[in-house]
Amino acid sequence: MKELWYGGPIYTMARENERVDAVLVENDKIIDVGTLEKLKSQADTLLDLKGSAMYPGFVDSHLHILFHGEKLIRLDLSNAASAEEILALVREAARNMPADKWLFGEGWNENNFADKRIPTIQELDAIRTAPILLTRVCHHVFLGNTAALLAGGIDEYSKSPAGGKIGRDAQGKLNGLLYEQATSLLMNAIPREGEAYIQDLVDALNRSIDNMLAKGLTGGHSEDMSYFGKYTNPLTAYERVIGEKHHFRVNLLRHHTVFKEMMEANLSFDEPFIEPGAMKIFADGSLGGATAALIEPYTDDSSNKGLLIHSQKQLEELVQLARSYNEAIAVHIIGDAAAEQVINAIEKYPVSSGKRDRLIHCCVLTEELMERMTKLSVVVDIQPAFVPSDFPWVIDRLGENRLEYAYAWKKLLDRGIMCSAGTDAPIEDVNPLASIYAAVERKKTSEKHDGYLPEEKLTRFKAIRAYTYGSAQAIGKEEERGLILPGYDADFSIFDRDLFEGTSEDMLKAQAVKTVVAGRVVFDRE
Repeated sequence: MKELWYGGPIYTMARENERVDAVLVENDKIIDVGTLEKLKSQADTLLDLKGSAMYPGFVDSHLHILFHGEKLIRLDLSNAASAEEILALVREAARNMPADKWLFGEGWNENNFADKRIPTIQELDAIRTAPILLTRVCHHVFLGNTAALLAGGIDEYSKSPAGGKIGRDAQGKLNGLLYEQATSLLMNAIPREGEAYIQDLVDALNRSIDNMLAKGLTGGHSEDMSYFGKYTNPLTAYERVIGEKHHFRVNLLRHHTVFKEMMEANLSFDEPFIEPGAMKIFADGSLGGATAALIEPYTDDSSNKGLLIHSQKQLEELVQLARSYNEAIAVHIIGDAAAEQVINAIEKYPVSSGKRDRLIHCCVLTEELMERMTKLSVVVDIQPAFVPSDFPWVIDRLGENRLEYAYAWKKLLDRGIMCSAGTDAPIEDVNPLASIYAAVERKKTSEKHDGYLPEEKLTRFKAIRAYTYGSAQAIGKEEERGLILPGYDADFSIFDRDLFEGTSEDMLKAQAVKTVVAGRVVFDRE
């Protein structure tokens, strides 16, 4: 059956301002675009947009879909404005939490507190003797009570693991904070097995994908395989949810700790809806947690240059492992020292022809690093929403001298470096329009200035294209996804207003009215 979409602005995203009147779809592919008069006679069914605006399917190029679902279920601490507010929220949640269950909270950020004070382990212990685990907004720092730390085998005599840190107070006592690799000690202690647990993952995944579809997202590139017990747990959840309920495209990055096991298992994937992705590696931490690896010390802490998760030798061994299976790598990079380490490794062990490595975040770079990146087969996964989240506090952390190459998305694109866009949800709001606004305006909606580092603002076209064509480039699918042209997948994001019309604030008011994946309407606001 041939279906013809018409009746509203349809942007191909192949070139700026390029629109067509109608799109002819058969099964899961676009078979033609053009005028309504030309295509109407070929159609079996007419689908009137009624003035709504159509774009190629928006795809979040880097997020954690299962963590996003858990955040929708768990205690939300993202709006807390002080340590006291966190404690009040935890105290209220503890009243209804069974004693044999962990109490999880998500999204606290001390940079939003006037005094920057983080709750103490003693304050959490006073609320509950059973485990409490609170995850910082960046997911690189945990705060736990004594019961949670003991469940992870952490006591006063524990030493920090390589690539991580166990926090202590001025007297050398545990303060409940865990950084980077030390967080794995608690992650590994949480019960993560059995059919009931897999069903919990299914519930979280259903909620997450429902939420993404309602925001116009047709897919996401997600990293979930190493945080939920054996990789078979989250993979089983994906197979059940996408296979049985959702039409949705997910590209699954495979963390280096499970990569070899997954490759040796010779798995089959339900392509093109569940696709295997690159090998995921963390090179450093976060700026918020002061664990991002910097070439020069933090301006607000001259004794700290952050943390490299791996030595150069260890990182190169991981790259070689990926290459032995003819795979690309996808590396979390925040600081310039981490970027330098990774670029050194992939210059030494380049990706095979036809594939691209993915450099995720790249918040702090240098002129030299950018120049070296132009010579590599890479895509940079940018998160525009990091700008309004991290500024202005990040100015004190980095200092004025590093800002020229900080969050420098326009410089990357101007150099011809491919960029895809995402949110790192649940770190940032999964709503793509909020990210596009951040890329264009580089500030919070409430702020009355010209944006942080305004010379790095993107046009609306480039920001939207990073969500469509850019996300396709990230996985080497730009010949079949990310544009509205004949031969491309029939994935569409349809909004109730034209995102190119009006102010940026007007754009933020838009709502997805329909989301289409492989020619099938999978979300309909009506």
